[in-house]
Amino acid sequence: MKKIKCRAILSMSILLTIVGLLGISDYAIPDRISRFSWEESRINSFLSYEEEPALTVSAQNDNDYYKECTATVKLFGVVPIKTVDVNVYDNLKLYPGGMPFGVKLYTEGLIVIGFSEVDTQSQSKNPAQDAGIKIRDIITKVNGKAVSGSESFISEVEKSNGEPLSITLKRDNEEINLSVTPSMSESEGKYKTGMWIRDSTAGIGTVTFITPSSNSFAGLGHGICDTDTGALMPLMRGSVSSVSINRITKGICGTPGELIGYFNAGKLGNIIGNTNAGVFGVLNSLPSNIPEAPLPIGLKDEVKEGKAYIWCTLDDNKVEKYNVEIIKISPIQSETKNFMIRVTDKRLLDKTGGIVQGMSGSPIIQNGKLIGAVTHVLINDPTEGYGIYIENMLANMPDILK
Repeated sequence: MKKIKCRAILSMSILLTIVGLLGISDYAIPDRISRFSWEESRINSFLSYEEEPALTVSAQNDNDYYKECTATVKLFGVVPIKTVDVNVYDNLKLYPGGMPFGVKLYTEGLIVIGFSEVDTQSQSKNPAQDAGIKIRDIITKVNGKAVSGSESFISEVEKSNGEPLSITLKRDNEEINLSVTPSMSESEGKYKTGMWIRDSTAGIGTVTFITPSSNSFAGLGHGICDTDTGALMPLMRGSVSSVSINRITKGICGTPGELIGYFNAGKLGNIIGNTNAGVFGVLNSLPSNIPEAPLPIGLKDEVKEGKAYIWCTLDDNKVEKYNVEIIKISPIQSETKNFMIRVTDKRLLDKTGGIVQGMSGSPIIQNGKLIGAVTHVLINDPTEGYGIYIENMLANMPDILK
């Protein structure tokens, strides 16, 4: 009996040692796994995962875009470790982008971006702050009615006659109701709440990919955030315009450069989603300046340190190929900053100094596969920046576009 107990204890000790050596934990095993349909359901020699039989299928025309399911990761195919989401891809191919686009985005609600005192007859005060409103709050209703823009909100405040307003707002995905009593400004002769709000923004980015069958597209590789608060802009609606680049501010150490241009007349499409991993929408038609035929995607396990290239557009307004190098792959499971790149192409370095604002979303191709997009530049070294995995962008794509 003692021998049996000793063997059991020894076996358990060995198992726990293996688990410890493998670093098996919620941190070590990602929450989402991607694979191609012809690959095994396996992470390594010790870890495999068993997928649920019922798959939720997203369709791209009559072909599978990718299949989503949940799976249980098991040690040696026996010991359950963790439940994860799995994306199973077939022969998905996407047009690489590289062309600039302009986006006009209108928020779902009003973002509070700052405060200023109201100079009343007796003293300065701030009704909004006194009521408990904070920067980054998103105002959705006034007196039970949905807000339609900053002008309508200001109108409600000015005609309040100093009576309390019922404000509904979102804070960290929680809905909160507050009462704000506007104060009369002595200098302006109007009722005011003492807060700065924003309902729209506009900017320039680069298209990452376009789906061949539906003209759905993704760009930027990161979300559109409020310039004052850094908060992701809650999308109500948005439009896409073509852009002409007419000037470049070259990036130098400590100061990021920028592609400067103007929006052309007309509307090319609509923005459907604004996420941490990029913006997504639908184009009215396929652009005429797509640089090459649809490419297969490369999942994160296929991304290697070494040579690659990007497509982007400078002030000649032509989509051009430029050489880069992947210099480091992050071991941390992040949504956006997945690997680091360095610009090696002399033409791009001479014109821009490296990566500049407006190039975000430029598709990155390695070994004939679309592996991701440029997202950020290093402020202290504009020749280097970050890239996002293409699968992370696809995972954030709104269901209506899949």
